[in-house]
Amino acid sequence: MTDEAPRVVEPPVAAADPAPEAAVPVPAGERDTVFRSQDVNVYYGGFRAVRDVTFDVPKNEIMALIGPSGCGKSTVLRCYNRMNDLIKDARVTGAITYRGTDLYDERVDPVEVRRRIGMVFQKPNPFPKSIYDNVAYGPRVAGQKKGLDDIVENSLRKAALWEEVSDRLKDSALGLSGGQQQRLCIARAIAVGPDVLLMDEPCSALDPIATARIEDLMQEIKRDYTIMIVTHNMQQAARVSDTTAFFTTDVRSENDTRTGILVEVDTTQNIFSNPSDERTENYVTGRFG
Repeated sequence: MTDEAPRVVEPPVAAADPAPEAAVPVPAGERDTVFRSQDVNVYYGGFRAVRDVTFDVPKNEIMALIGPSGCGKSTVLRCYNRMNDLIKDARVTGAITYRGTDLYDERVDPVEVRRRIGMVFQKPNPFPKSIYDNVAYGPRVAGQKKGLDDIVENSLRKAALWEEVSDRLKDSALGLSGGQQQRLCIARAIAVGPDVLLMDEPCSALDPIATARIEDLMQEIKRDYTIMIVTHNMQQAARVSDTTAFFTTDVRSENDTRTGILVEVDTTQNIFSNPSDERTENYVTGRFG
């Protein structure tokens, strides 16, 4: 173990564009990649839940993770903000970098990771507090004392909720509809200034109208955030995502029963219209799943 203090994950500060003659070309893969994953395996005790996952996540895009139940989509998603650290006997091997920083370096502070890489869960989970206090909770924990009103309003506006709740901010968040509660959870995640939003089936408990609102919201906020979404809804993946990763399960040994594997990653258009793997085609067309 090192004696150094935990290191925070700090996105690089944009510099002014150099003069043309001084410019050094930066490969698009380096310039536009938020996450880079290489040979990632996730174990729960002796069980390997996910095997050898390798792909990049482009910035300011929506990436959908699709595949049958039990193929490791949510397990992979939780790797990106180290939520698997909270599961007993969970272990991640391989390499995951966030803007060039090794997320699993022992000097990296996982609390800071989860601030910069926010998460919205399957079911809305507002705190039993007022609407205002739900959004202000994260900034307050981080020591923010001034400007909370602005943070709350801006976060609710980004989550397309301000117009619906601005006159009842002191009311309990539990009195909101399911769709409003989920947008409140998005506002709560936005309030701490993340760079990435992870969404684990955020619409599975919502009706079609609320689902449409969340999908529209994702399209609006991807200008400011990189979004990764796990979904079982093929139509949703096709509607909202720019890139899609298809996972399935594979068996190689008694210990690897139903191990999740990544089949392919491509633009969403290609995944749904011209996939390169027959397993992907069978899944997206409904012949398997």
